[in-house]
Amino acid sequence: MKAINVNERKIANIHDAEFEPWRLDNGEVDTSSSVLQLNSGKPNGVGFHIYKMEPGSTTEAHEHTNDEEFLILSGELIENDGTIYREGDLVWLKKGTQHSSHTKNGCVMAVYIETPEVVI
Repeated sequence: MKAINVNERKIANIHDAEFEPWRLDNGEVDTSSSVLQLNSGKPNGVGFHIYKMEPGSTTEAHEHTNDEEFLILSGELIENDGTIYREGDLVWLKKGTQHSSHTKNGCVMAVYIETPEVVI
């Protein structure tokens, strides 16, 4: 087996890595949320990434163009239908799901989504 080349690996610790501001579909920066995404070859928020929401923030209403999976690493996330996800919850949302989420005290989650979401 050959060794992994230095340009074939990226490592970041979610506790001290620099998160990038989240960019809305219109290109504006959303200062209430940020993302840590190592694969720069994928669009913002596509593939595997860590998504951080500041206290009191809300996501844009959107529809999933493919399944989404996420794990709540810390905090709490509240869906527009009232469902509450807590630390340790692993969530799957089917393609076509429409929702918006908010957090009272902040939330950090590990997310995997294959294709960009569509703002509704």
